[in-house]
Amino acid sequence: MGEDNVEVERLKDLQAQWIAKETGITEAQARELVDMIGVDRPSLLREARALKSRLKPPVNR
Repeated sequence: MGEDNVEVERLKDLQAQWIAKETGITEAQARELVDMIGVDRPSLLREARALKSRLKPPVNR
């Protein structure tokens, strides 16, 4: 792996950590989103929030 690839992977890891912390999804889920979408924060936030809302159990009333 070249030096540039190492830096790209590091950036992806940092973005995944940030997205996980901001939205409450797991880092593994966040990393999958980063791998699919890239490092565009608005897109990552939108998709992470959508994922989080789909994973919430329904509220019993």
